[in-house]
Amino acid sequence: AGKTTLMNHILTNQQGYKVAVIVNDIGEINIDAKLIEDGGYIKEEDKGNVIPLSNGCICCTLKGDLINQIVDILKTKKFDYILIEASGICEPEPIAQTISVLANSLEQYGLPDICKLDNIVTVVDSLRLVNEFGCGNNLVKENIEEEDIENLLIEQIEFCNVIVLNKVDEVSKEELNAVKAVIKKLQPTAKIIETNYAKVDVAEMIGTNNFDYEKIGESAGWLKEFEKEDNHHEEDEHEHEHEHSHDHEHHHHHNDEGETEEYGISTFVYTSRKPFVAKKFEKYIENFPKTVIRCKGLIWFTEDYDMSYLFEQAGKQITTSQSGLWLASAPKDELEQMIKAEPKIVDDWDEEVGDRMIRLVFIGKDMDKEKIIEDLNMCL
Repeated sequence: AGKTTLMNHILTNQQGYKVAVIVNDIGEINIDAKLIEDGGYIKEEDKGNVIPLSNGCICCTLKGDLINQIVDILKTKKFDYILIEASGICEPEPIAQTISVLANSLEQYGLPDICKLDNIVTVVDSLRLVNEFGCGNNLVKENIEEEDIENLLIEQIEFCNVIVLNKVDEVSKEELNAVKAVIKKLQPTAKIIETNYAKVDVAEMIGTNNFDYEKIGESAGWLKEFEKEDNHHEEDEHEHEHEHSHDHEHHHHHNDEGETEEYGISTFVYTSRKPFVAKKFEKYIENFPKTVIRCKGLIWFTEDYDMSYLFEQAGKQITTSQSGLWLASAPKDELEQMIKAEPKIVDDWDEEVGDRMIRLVFIGKDMDKEKIIEDLNMCL
């Protein structure tokens, strides 16, 4: 996508920063570290400032190594800034968690409170994204399943402050607008910078103070769609006093803003107070609509009445995992205590099933919304 090119661009325009670089590449030989050192941008005496972390991923197996390297860099007192180039198959959130934990633990290392996560930048190859969301198959990489690539690509877009949309000259204006429409649905708050050869204003990359874990954790498009639906529900509550009554088997919120289509990209939220029948839903997801780019939310099953499940789909990757017991399954005295401590619990409470519900947000391209709703209703 151009990550190494971007790193080299930043290193040639440090604007007075003394920068150390940590590079993570999957494999026994760290190719990216060598590209940075051999790029002609780092002076010979400074080449030791490029620290390779190889044969593992800093979002999982190399977390400890990442912490140790950051601590070692801080102890030298030689640098103002640390740039981390994660592997293209890294999930950004676990890395952010690792650094945030470290920032709150510096005292135990005898270090001053000077280390914090400043910015998360995702570099996107415009042409490859056009192919990906045009149902292309050009993102297959050796030893990585295609569905994993799709899932990672979406996660990397969802969890960042800045998106560098690189190689924009390689796509048409129409294709570029379509790509941006997809990105804005997946991540509506990140700043998008269009460029070629990863040439960006360094001030947009480092020294930004842009990172806020809580805000970025709540900035993904699928979460924003839930917020819109909640707001819409509150505004119309007086008109639908019996919306969750016991004889109202399922309902669907219609949000005008969420229905706005741009380049075929649309979103909607599916909600039901009835549970899915597990076998019916399993059969449905075997042929999950290819037009759906992202789907996420809570579901429940007739076969497991008290357990909520988190459903996640990104591209071809689909997972369902336990997400905890519904509050309505708690003993009456415990439930009363919970409601007393958090009165908002009853805001969306159903007389028959309590807080149990199916709530899924769909983001896709040229989706047949009515068909999806009809098929999901058949799983109830």
